Amino acid sequence: MKKVAKNGLNGLASVEAVEVAEPAATVPGYWADACRHLMKKDRVMKRLIPQFGDACLQSRGDAFTTLARSIVGQQISVKAAQTVWNRFALLPKKMTPGNVLRLKVDDMRAAGLSARKIEYLVDLSIHFDAGTVHVKQWEAMDDDAIIAELVAIRGIGRWTAEMFLIFYLTRPNVLPLDDIGLINGISQNYFSGESVSRSDAREVAAAWAPYCSVATWYIWRSLDPLPVLGSEQN
Repeated sequence: MKKVAKNGLNGLASVEAVEVAEPAATVPGYWADACRHLMKKDRVMKRLIPQFGDACLQSRGDAFTTLARSIVGQQISVKAAQTVWNRFALLPKKMTPGNVLRLKVDDMRAAGLSARKIEYLVDLSIHFDAGTVHVKQWEAMDDDAIIAELVAIRGIGRWTAEMFLIFYLTRPNVLPLDDIGLINGISQNYFSGESVSRSDAREVAAAWAPYCSVATWYIWRSLDPLPVLGSEQN
């Protein structure tokens, strides 16, 4: 959490902070089965998973707020992102798409948001307000269909969409090959620190399916014991 990096560990303060009456965290129901599968199929997972005890991925908050925070946190440090988010979150009575669309640009700029991030937040709000993202249907949609909806929003790229699938929707089998943290973690845990290609990473991850998200989470944890959401760098 010390520096900006395009990986699942740095770039956005965790979704835990601002909302006062935040919903309780939700633990994926498949987690225990996933751990058993991974420890059986992969020697590194057999070593890593027991090191973290009962810790696991937990989803909380709502989809709109999660994505808004990912935009606010782009290309700035975790500390700066938290400061800007705290100021921005005070502007609407409640963090909803309609309320964000009613905010004044000058007030958003005063909270520390750049003109580009304001444009991104407005576009995000328009998509949610107009129903062009089908939040209630996501449970029945496959990962690629959800990613296609999300990357149509300005400021959200495939990597952010994959982080959203892992951290918010807790989809079990996402393999974010553009993630620097995952590639570095595979290098350290499987190749003694030697550089690895996307092809190398995909070959390692073949043993992880259908729980690539879980394995990725443990790879991240091996690099940094404090898991947080990431943010896109465009």
